[in-house]
Amino acid sequence: VVEQAVVAYECWGRPNAARDNTVVLFTGLSPPAHAASSPDDPTPGWWESMIGEGKPIDTRRFFVVCINSLGSPFGSSGPASADPRSGRPYGITFPEIAVEDIALAGREALRTLGITRVAAVIGPSLGGMTVLAYCALFPDEVDHLVTISGAARATPFAIALRSLQREMVRSDPAWRGGNYEPGRGPRLGLRLARKLGTITYRSAAEWNQRFGRRRVPETAGLAGDFRPQFEVEAYLEHQALRFADLFDANAYLYLSRAMDQ
Repeated sequence: VVEQAVVAYECWGRPNAARDNTVVLFTGLSPPAHAASSPDDPTPGWWESMIGEGKPIDTRRFFVVCINSLGSPFGSSGPASADPRSGRPYGITFPEIAVEDIALAGREALRTLGITRVAAVIGPSLGGMTVLAYCALFPDEVDHLVTISGAARATPFAIALRSLQREMVRSDPAWRGGNYEPGRGPRLGLRLARKLGTITYRSAAEWNQRFGRRRVPETAGLAGDFRPQFEVEAYLEHQALRFADLFDANAYLYLSRAMDQ
């Protein structure tokens, strides 16, 4: 049990008089609740092209709430947040969570806003699984469902891939059994795990279309130089480094396991 659990969220638009125009967005594994820019935070969000006035999720019609998943390191209670009993990060003492727990936590956050019924729940990847759980748990409280790249259960292939990603993190000596100091976690393991994940997010045809066999000019043709020589290698390295700088390794393990379970 998590005492004094926190669920972070961001909002756009306004509830209507009937309070039945809410669209709830659950994120994938890695993004925060900042899905779009706002007066409070004008930086572009991860779904900037989709949320706003005149956009597909039109904030002139809908009150949009993006939920930061329970277990995430971006404001909600998770392995990286402080245990109120000790003042130190929970680490691997944080309770194991299920996708249903993420859905329930999001529902409780909506209750604090006075929202008891929603026009739609939307989510990609982990969020796509979460919205299915939300509708299964609370079928009379949702009008519409949009699940993107989600599934009702993980396939053996997906479980096998995520198992290898978790092993990459745990095999990094800096993981220290999950008891690493803040900012000194298993960056190498997390970087490799993110690379493997990024490869699976796109098809072989799309990789070929985006990068082909184009080379990185600085290293192309250099004998004995094993830095990235192809653009696709450089892209994976860039994405992995950025992720490792921002995300918490234990949170990655917990949310990855939740998708499997």
